[in-house]
Amino acid sequence: MTTERRELVERIWARDPTVWTAKDEARWLGWLDEPARRREDIDLLLTLADSVQGEVDDVVLLGMGGSSLAPEVIRRVFHGDRLHVLDTTHPRAIRALADGLDLERTLFISASKSGTTLETRSHSDYFWRKVPRGQQWVAVTDPGSSLEELARGREFRAIFPGEPTIGGRYSALSPFGLVPAALLGVDLQRLLDRTLEMVEACQLDEGNPGLELGLALGEGWRDARDKVCFEDIDGFGLWAEQLLAESTGKGGKGLVPAPGEPADGPDRQEHEVRLTAPYELGQEFFRWMFATAVAGSILGINPFDQPDVQSAKDRTSEVLAGGDVTLDPVSSPDDLFAQAREGDYVCLQAFVNPTPAAEAALAALADRARATTGCVVTRGFGPRYLHSTGQLHKGGPNTGLFLQIVEDYGEEVKIPDRPFGFARLIRAQAAGDFESLRERGRRVARVHMENLT
Repeated sequence: MTTERRELVERIWARDPTVWTAKDEARWLGWLDEPARRREDIDLLLTLADSVQGEVDDVVLLGMGGSSLAPEVIRRVFHGDRLHVLDTTHPRAIRALADGLDLERTLFISASKSGTTLETRSHSDYFWRKVPRGQQWVAVTDPGSSLEELARGREFRAIFPGEPTIGGRYSALSPFGLVPAALLGVDLQRLLDRTLEMVEACQLDEGNPGLELGLALGEGWRDARDKVCFEDIDGFGLWAEQLLAESTGKGGKGLVPAPGEPADGPDRQEHEVRLTAPYELGQEFFRWMFATAVAGSILGINPFDQPDVQSAKDRTSEVLAGGDVTLDPVSSPDDLFAQAREGDYVCLQAFVNPTPAAEAALAALADRARATTGCVVTRGFGPRYLHSTGQLHKGGPNTGLFLQIVEDYGEEVKIPDRPFGFARLIRAQAAGDFESLRERGRRVARVHMENLT
């Protein structure tokens, strides 16, 4: 066993794609070296942070999925109240953010690896119309993207290139996570020094924290314990959900992340999140990334692609092209929950304004679903989850019960130079994902928020 462990670790660090499916995995392993690379570029990040001192009261990050979830966890762990992460298309949330800030003293970060993310580009165009001054804008995007071209044309204050060999959900320790961290005053030297201790530990065949976690995740899956339960410390579950679900949920297989869920059940495994101090966050990011790569080798999948994410985007585009839609109720929560079988999970997909009141309502509904079905219950706000757990929902095992929750989106908020506004966009995203799930034979229902009892 020791020899097998050593060989697995060595092959991962050697970028051997046969660890997984022998396809293109080798080109997506830049995250293994990113902490060391970033430590060499700390001065560039600190220069930006120093340059806005006295000019900026708030920072707004416009991003989705891998571009937003790590910054959100960093914001919570380091209590960075001046950072606002916008990853919803709900018009009331967008209007409230715009009205609640002094936009003259706000720095905007437009973050998208591809540079084409619809939500991010729409958010950026909306706020650019309000703040058309490049000195109040920063871009984080891969080299050569259309967002980079836009940022140069608008003379953004700074453009930070992403590393093309890193997928979005593995980008927490790249500029996508470190630019907002620097603007929050996080000691990047300390964060990365601690992270590099974990990087070194993950090269060992014994006492390797990432290897141990990955083997446990994979062996649990082999034993039909595919629900991964862990404490959701400071929102860490938001990031870990995407990492596990999007990396492993494909080909009818997958680990189902269940942050905050009880681990007592034959289909569940429990793991520890090691975040006893803020500066352990980089270590924990890396430990879970390495573990996911290890688990992927056991599942026999490519942990670096997301083949089913595009389907919901395509359906959204089709809905938008066909005009506005009405989101009518379909079935009911009770009828959906009655279909639960052993080993299933419930997923609440809330296309509602992500307020504390909505969080509380979803928590109450989760309690109801848990008590009714006995299943693990997961939940997420749309469209955020489309860039996170959506891959698992469509490409993973057909064990999910999906309840989509919608509401009245109020007055339209226009998107500059688009034939639709944010209200129409979020309706199209909800409709597109619903149809994408139904096309795959998933069990799905829709309810209006005001009708939940």
